[in-house]
Amino acid sequence: MNLSVAAPTPSAAVRAEGMASSGSVWVLLRGLSRESGHWGVFPDHLLRELRAMQPAAQVVSLDLPGTGTQRRQASPTQVSAIVDACRAELQRRGVGGPVSVVGMSLGGAVLSDWANRYPAEVEAGVLINPSLRPFSELFRKPRPLNYLGLALLSLSRFSARMREERVLSLTTRLTPPQTIIDRWLELQRQHPLGVRNTARQLLASLRYRASRTRPAAPMLLLCSKADTLVDWRCSQAISRAWGAPLRLHTKAGHDLPLDDPQWVARAVAEWLRDRSIQGVEPGEWH
Repeated sequence: MNLSVAAPTPSAAVRAEGMASSGSVWVLLRGLSRESGHWGVFPDHLLRELRAMQPAAQVVSLDLPGTGTQRRQASPTQVSAIVDACRAELQRRGVGGPVSVVGMSLGGAVLSDWANRYPAEVEAGVLINPSLRPFSELFRKPRPLNYLGLALLSLSRFSARMREERVLSLTTRLTPPQTIIDRWLELQRQHPLGVRNTARQLLASLRYRASRTRPAAPMLLLCSKADTLVDWRCSQAISRAWGAPLRLHTKAGHDLPLDDPQWVARAVAEWLRDRSIQGVEPGEWH
């Protein structure tokens, strides 16, 4: 599919003043049962860092099918179909040319598959705390119940507040609950999470298997050593297999962009600056 299309469609999820074709476009993809609103202030930090280097840069937050503004869609049970849904949404918005993608959790699987199947469409990628088979298989044993428990919370009959407080305790280490829970409850009120779509997203995540061969697009891996859901050594294994740079945060939890959005935004910007200093062209590894 060619991403070059006609006039753009305005959307509240686009964190920018417009979709100028002269600037790079960064697409943000969240994880299991989380919508784009769960990025918090991270998109603003990232846009600020990007525009210091590229004044026309854009940041676009996409909701995966079944979540947020796309909650009425049936979430595909294959990551490849989620990729195609994201590509179609970018077309609808008038986003043309190759894009750079930041993917967290399930969003990381979407990024991996996207870059593998449509290499001309992905210029660069950032994987945050990914759990991708086959790399995760050696490190999954100590933590499977935590990860499954996170998914089951969305299917439980607990009160919304109790669910969100439990999710926060599992995924963060540096974020005070009082600063975020009310916002999360408002997101849930606006876009109620469906049990069926949560289960379908979980199935897609469990089915996906990444390639051991590095993608055509350059990749950066960011992970948290204090993550209790995904072992940081999974990121290390991906880094070694693909020859991709890895940055470690020592204190944050699984939701690294929520715990330390400035650190993540700066890590991406420093990676891009280093590539520019080294004379590496966009889309090239070295």
